[in-house]
Amino acid sequence: MATKVHMEALSPTMEEGQVVAWLKGEGDSVAQGDVLAEIETDKATMELVARGDGVLRAVFADEGAVVPVGEVIAVIAGADEEIAALAAGAWSGGGTPASPTVTPQESSPAAEPAAPSTAPQLPSPVATLDFQPTPGAQPTLDAQPTPDSPTTDGRVKASPVARRLAHERGVDLRAVAGSGPGGRVVKRDVEAAAEAAATTAPTTVEPPPPAQVPASAPPTPDGPVPDFEDIPLTQMRKTVARRLVESLGPVPHFFLTVDVDMARAMEARARVNELLKAEGGKTSLNDLVIKAVAAALARHPECNAWWQEDRIRRFNRVHVGVAVAVPDGLITPVVRDAHAKGLGRISAEIRELAARAREKKLQPHEYTGSTFSISNLGMFGIEEFTAVINPPEAGILAVGAVEEKPVAVDGQVVPRPRMRITMSCDHRVIDGAQGARFLATLKTFLEEPAAILL
Repeated sequence: MATKVHMEALSPTMEEGQVVAWLKGEGDSVAQGDVLAEIETDKATMELVARGDGVLRAVFADEGAVVPVGEVIAVIAGADEEIAALAAGAWSGGGTPASPTVTPQESSPAAEPAAPSTAPQLPSPVATLDFQPTPGAQPTLDAQPTPDSPTTDGRVKASPVARRLAHERGVDLRAVAGSGPGGRVVKRDVEAAAEAAATTAPTTVEPPPPAQVPASAPPTPDGPVPDFEDIPLTQMRKTVARRLVESLGPVPHFFLTVDVDMARAMEARARVNELLKAEGGKTSLNDLVIKAVAAALARHPECNAWWQEDRIRRFNRVHVGVAVAVPDGLITPVVRDAHAKGLGRISAEIRELAARAREKKLQPHEYTGSTFSISNLGMFGIEEFTAVINPPEAGILAVGAVEEKPVAVDGQVVPRPRMRITMSCDHRVIDGAQGARFLATLKTFLEEPAAILL
């Protein structure tokens, strides 16, 4: 029985996904649970698995295409099963249903049906494909393009797998006769062309003309440089932009700042690291801040809360979101039950979560459900800043750098390690006095870490 392959919501906030790579090609056998493709969501790169058995008969979204959730991007069916009706409503690249010419396979199970040729070619963070011939590596092929092979706009009709294979092997799709429905170039056509090229002397291909550069561009040793470069938005950057508007617009922020003496915190960290040294562990000041914040939130549940439009939800457990910078933006892995964990375990979890966040390998449950967040820019030398609340959370803590500053102690001016922390509060949930009491407790925990044990 034929199965439609939909662009699934692979994260709780996902509205569209980008096809990073197809791991199965048209004509490949597929079993339920097999990984079909890698999809970039708004938070990570996830695996799209097959929901049925059969042959991957048609793929409608090229690698790099951004597809809304719910759209049909492929069809799994029997080798000779009619799939024209299923393909009629498939994604076409512009939001309107596609009407591809799809016929049942007749010659062999490996024959590839037609698919729309209008899917946009967008840059992917994993693989950017250039479908133009490689200069100096273009073979002479006996096969000539058929009249039906190119589309009316000059673009060759070819499956995504065929395009990728042609790019890898230096085959010009315009010189390949397509054997698929409607003259479409499929995988076996490219393979045959590549084999034929192995026994044919390559010809010289004229290099493409140089790119047109504005006359105002300054000269460089390698030639003029364009005035600007447009960087396409990644799925993560789109989500960050949308979430910031959702937060700064409707959420009434107010800010509270305190200055903390970090001398004893640094001493406590050094002692803890001595204890963890035998096990190969190590903790940071940021880990200590996370532990202190979790302990303070446990004492002030009014700040460990969400705004829920018609109610305020206060949590009895503390799940701390820790902002991690990644190349595409920002993501907040969550340390669950941080109030009940020791420094060693918090440190190990943060290192593991941060590493997988940068590789886009986090699972949805690892970056959702936080009850309060922390953003630390101290390692970049930032003394003080304000952070944007991550709805529906009611607060976020911005942590600055620890710096030696002159401080009056017992009537004398002495250098002390100081750190400024600023709490952003949702005034619908947290009043000024409530936020101040929370920060006072947090300041106590950081200036005397032993107080966390009381």
